[in-house]
Amino acid sequence: MRIVLLISTLVLATAGSATASERDPLFQEHETLKAVLTAPLSQTYAQRDSDVRLYFPGQWTYMNRAGESRRLDVSIRIRGNFRKEYCELPPIRLNFKKSQVRGTLFKGQDKLKLVSPCQHGLESQQKLLLEYLAYRTYEILTDRSFGSRLIRLSYVDSDEKLQPWTDFAFVIEDENDIAKRLGLDKARVAENRFDELDQPATALYELFQLLISNHDYSVLKGPDGSYCCHNSVMYTQEESADKRIPIPYDFDMSGIVNAKYAAPPGHLPIRLVRTRYYRGLCQPDDVMQDAVAHMLSKKEEIIALYEELPELSRLSRNRTLAYVKKFFDILEDEDKFRIQVLDRCRGRDRLDALLAGEELVDDTVVTD
Repeated sequence: MRIVLLISTLVLATAGSATASERDPLFQEHETLKAVLTAPLSQTYAQRDSDVRLYFPGQWTYMNRAGESRRLDVSIRIRGNFRKEYCELPPIRLNFKKSQVRGTLFKGQDKLKLVSPCQHGLESQQKLLLEYLAYRTYEILTDRSFGSRLIRLSYVDSDEKLQPWTDFAFVIEDENDIAKRLGLDKARVAENRFDELDQPATALYELFQLLISNHDYSVLKGPDGSYCCHNSVMYTQEESADKRIPIPYDFDMSGIVNAKYAAPPGHLPIRLVRTRYYRGLCQPDDVMQDAVAHMLSKKEEIIALYEELPELSRLSRNRTLAYVKKFFDILEDEDKFRIQVLDRCRGRDRLDALLAGEELVDDTVVTD
């Protein structure tokens, strides 16, 4: 595939109808926020083994840009699936009062996912920072992404059963706020066919998953009984409701994070999560060329992201920069790209039939 840097249709397609400046105030800047969460954390964590997830009242205190302390009421509950059961520090959902957040940095916020380190200790904090940077990477690539904000968060158990501690954490934009910001509708469907997906958005999405070496996703279907798709939220635009736009989340299983518990799916011919293996759908040549051109146009900005985060340790920074640069080496080398991406993409026969205008007898989704 010939790679040409040009003003691509994908840039227009993925930019969305809003710019980053139109995100809610919390996600307009990336300066690390300092905050304190005071709540019955011991009671909250005790629900990890229960199907009941009750909210507990607490307080959220943060420093605004003027250096002033602001206090908000917040309710918290445990959330998540795998991390809820595996991690010493399970993830939490924050629930703010809309009447209190008006005129504050948290204006427009209601329910927010708080992503915490899996365990106490510096290693887990570095893994947390790398997952945060994965979100930031996709924000650089497209406004059709979850906003994120890094927090230096102190935890205080109001029941005094746990000693106070301080960790890095981050919050991500609510999926309903994305819909509002970009003028999209959530697509509540069980599965997708290739021809129902927005091709430019999907090509960019799946190349990004290759960048971070994430195999724990799907654009075709979700777990049984759940909306599509696995670790993705599907959206549609009013003018093209039949074309679905995937937006990814949850990158702790990716190679760029390299969590101790992460492993590639058993059906893939790889053993290490840091081994990149393209699982993307085959796309028309022009769509893939535009996706590659767009990613290459963001190369220096993405590299700078990993170079400049001061909270990242020197070891994590150097290791991750080398890993990110190897991805761009693939994009810039025609032979590597053909072997590692084009020759591995899924559904080539289906794509060729669609492009030829043939009627397909089997209309089911490609299985993951």
